[in-house]
Amino acid sequence: MKRAVLTCSAIVISTVSASPSQADDFSYPALHTSQMDFGGVGLMQMPSARHAPEGEFSVGVTHNDDYIHYHASLQLFPWLETTVRYTQVYDVLYSQNPDFSDDNSYTDKSIDAKLKLLEESYWLPALSVGVRDIGGTGLFDGEYIAGSKRAGPFDFTLGVGWGYLGNRANLRGDKSQGSDCDRNTGYKGNGGNVDLERMFSGCVSLFGGVAYQTPWAPLSLKLEYDGNDYRSDFPTSRAGTPLASDSPWNLGVVYQLTQWADVRLSYERGNTFTAGITLANNFNHADPFWLDDPIAVYQPADTTHTLSDSQWQQLSKQLAANAGYQDNRVYYNGEQVTVTGEQTKYRDRTTAHDRAARLIANTGIDAKRYHVIETNQRQALTETVIDAERYTQVARHDYLGASIDDASGTVSAGHTFASGPQVSDQLDTFNAGFAPKLRQSIGGSEDFYLYALGLTGQAEWRMNDHWLASGAIYANITDNYDKFNYTVPSDGTDLKRVRTLTRQYLDETFRVTNLQLTYMDRFSDHWYTQAYGGYLEDMFAGVGGEVLYRPFDSPFALGVDINYVKQRRPGSVFGLFEQEQQYSQADQQSYRVQTGTATGHATLYWQEPLGLFDGTLAKISAGRYLTDDVGVTLDASKQFDSGIIAGVFATKTDLSAEEFGEGSFTKGFYISIPFDLLSVKPSTQRANISWMPLQRDGGQQLGRKYPLYELTDPRSPWQSRPIQ
Repeated sequence: MKRAVLTCSAIVISTVSASPSQADDFSYPALHTSQMDFGGVGLMQMPSARHAPEGEFSVGVTHNDDYIHYHASLQLFPWLETTVRYTQVYDVLYSQNPDFSDDNSYTDKSIDAKLKLLEESYWLPALSVGVRDIGGTGLFDGEYIAGSKRAGPFDFTLGVGWGYLGNRANLRGDKSQGSDCDRNTGYKGNGGNVDLERMFSGCVSLFGGVAYQTPWAPLSLKLEYDGNDYRSDFPTSRAGTPLASDSPWNLGVVYQLTQWADVRLSYERGNTFTAGITLANNFNHADPFWLDDPIAVYQPADTTHTLSDSQWQQLSKQLAANAGYQDNRVYYNGEQVTVTGEQTKYRDRTTAHDRAARLIANTGIDAKRYHVIETNQRQALTETVIDAERYTQVARHDYLGASIDDASGTVSAGHTFASGPQVSDQLDTFNAGFAPKLRQSIGGSEDFYLYALGLTGQAEWRMNDHWLASGAIYANITDNYDKFNYTVPSDGTDLKRVRTLTRQYLDETFRVTNLQLTYMDRFSDHWYTQAYGGYLEDMFAGVGGEVLYRPFDSPFALGVDINYVKQRRPGSVFGLFEQEQQYSQADQQSYRVQTGTATGHATLYWQEPLGLFDGTLAKISAGRYLTDDVGVTLDASKQFDSGIIAGVFATKTDLSAEEFGEGSFTKGFYISIPFDLLSVKPSTQRANISWMPLQRDGGQQLGRKYPLYELTDPRSPWQSRPIQ
């Protein structure tokens, strides 16, 4: 039956595309993809086979009298679209207990995915398969196969839907046996699990439609035949509020305000107006705009065998300011100049090498080679050797296409910095600064958006090349976490509350979030290590260490961290919990905390696994977590041409879904944005935004201040990869 439907769909779409009524390219503007009500490229309620350009990121909101959808979509690869969505159901409260959730509407969390199976050709349509609401609670879950074919300004779609997308049952399904045609719409455990058994089951319906690009470029129209009859929608099944469907046809318009924003208006089900807005940007095409100091003009002084102390010191200052090598030292042995320092300005290291070589050459110092040793926390990472004579040809543009790469090569750094006596330095012994910090939670039962906005002051004191003292203080400015009511859940989950005491910690206006002493070293060519102790993060104090094996220019790295920690007591500056069993007077509840545990993980890092996924990093961690559970964390991320990284992680431990609580296991998403895309100054730093559907206590790792994989990034660049 399924094969017959697919064959029929392909024939119908191909026949339409072969018709002679095709408009030429000068007749109509290009028809751009647009988001549907649920997020993701499509018509209105129904998806299409189309995909946005790779790297396209969109956020939007869609509203009608029944639902409000907040959605974000990302085209990870040309063949994979992903969507995250929150849906508030107006006619249903999150909890029947008004003291717990007040009048907050029920909020459903969903994840969608669409996979391209076939590219459009002259005769064949584009073909995609997709899943809506993966691992959700069954409110909107469904599957589909769709084909789309262009014909001039028209884009026709025909597809087959199961579950929510096929509840009209015009192909298969007995509605007398229930509005879902015997499809299991429940969910395993406490939600959050992927239920493979119910996929492509239940009602089956044909859906389709057409998008039309009008001669006026900003405006396009949509007509859709809906595969859902809305008889089993959540307001009906939960609150008894029917969603009448007077017509299977939906009509919509899309108006493009700018290249990055459009508004959508539609008339659906023959009785409902729906409106939405979408904002979009392409992560591949996000370019920085810098107001940077220009590279020094190539003007070498007369050749000399020595420089004065002030001249050497001036070189160190220029290397920090113009080439970005902070905390630097300069050595000279009569044949080569060696510079060591931490690169803080340029992700593209060739830019830094060119600037450094230009500054050294301009001094006129007699040297055959310039060695640039990049460090982080004064640990040597890479060594770039620049041939002075060949660099002269590059700097003078003696030939077409001259590049710093022609005169340089980078290898693993040696163990000895010095090649001759040290002649100058620009050491940063003490660093301090302030930065805003936002903690947020979306889609909770107490309120849709919980937030805490504050200011973090940080300081570091480099005692020598190995010892580092650091600290941080957080000042809370404003928050609404007083609404966070999580205590002991009604299902009886009794894990140690290693993360869900958030409200108690945020009750303090000022808090010491970090105060630790760290020792770092490199004990052979590819091995890095650190040991640390103190108040390691907001909620835990203890001691620990990490060892990382990271070969130079290798896609692989392997790290192990081992820690012993205790949970910090809210309401005290340096106090720790001594008793596991605690009692909350405010909540009239007993709960458990962590009074001491060993936690740590072995982690494999693998860039571009199997060579199949360009610009990706996979991390696999196995070990023991903060609430004494044992398991594995999988983390996969994609880096786009601009350097923006989008990632997803999931942790599964030996806790059952019932023991874990709502959500069944830990999972979340994050985006890492280079600072140089957000400011007018070049920088190697990043801003990180993370999102977890639910904050629970299972599968939680210790927050360590100096992860060695990030610290050693230049050895096989990931976070510091230059713009492609």
